[in-house]
Amino acid sequence: MDDDGVARFEAVYRETYDQIAAYAARRCDSPQDAADVVAETFTIAWRRVADLPPGQEARLWLYGVARKVLADHRRSTARQRLRSVELDAEIADLYGDSPGSSVELSVIGAVFRSLSDDDRELLSLVAWEGLGREEIATTLGLSRNAVRIRLYRARRRFSRALDEASVRFTSESRMIPAGRSL
Repeated sequence: MDDDGVARFEAVYRETYDQIAAYAARRCDSPQDAADVVAETFTIAWRRVADLPPGQEARLWLYGVARKVLADHRRSTARQRLRSVELDAEIADLYGDSPGSSVELSVIGAVFRSLSDDDRELLSLVAWEGLGREEIATTLGLSRNAVRIRLYRARRRFSRALDEASVRFTSESRMIPAGRSL
C-alpha cells in the first residue's frame, strides 16, 4: 500500500472510530463482541482502502461494512449456540442419568479439562466437530499419520485418566463411576 493509502486509512480511522465503535456497542451483547466487530470492520477497510469513498461517505460505507460484519458475527454466535445445545442434548442422551445409573458428568468434564490443550483439541475435533483424520490433518497442518498417532495417544491418556478417576466404560459404551451399576 502506498503512503497515500496509509494516510487515507489513518484519517478515516481517526474520524470514524468512535462512531463505528458506538454503532457496534449498541448492537452487541458484550464489549468484547463489539471490539471484535470494530476490529474486523477496520481490517476490511484497511484491505479495501482503495474502495473507501471520499469525505463523509466513508463513514456510511463503514457503517455498511460493520452491519455485514455484525450479521456474520450473529450468525456465528447462533451456530455456536445451536452446536452447544445439540452437544448438551447428545451428552445428556449418552451419559445422562437414567433410572438405574448415576453418571458423574462433572468428573468426566474435570478429567477432560485436565488433559493437555493438544489432547483436548484432537479429541474435540473428532467428538464435537465430527472430523476425520484427513480433515484434522488439514486443520492442524499435520500429516495424516501424525494425527493417527497423536489421536491414539490422546485417547489412551484420556482413558487412563478416566480409570484413575474411577470412571469406567460399560458394555453399552456408557461411562459410569466405578462401583455403580446400570
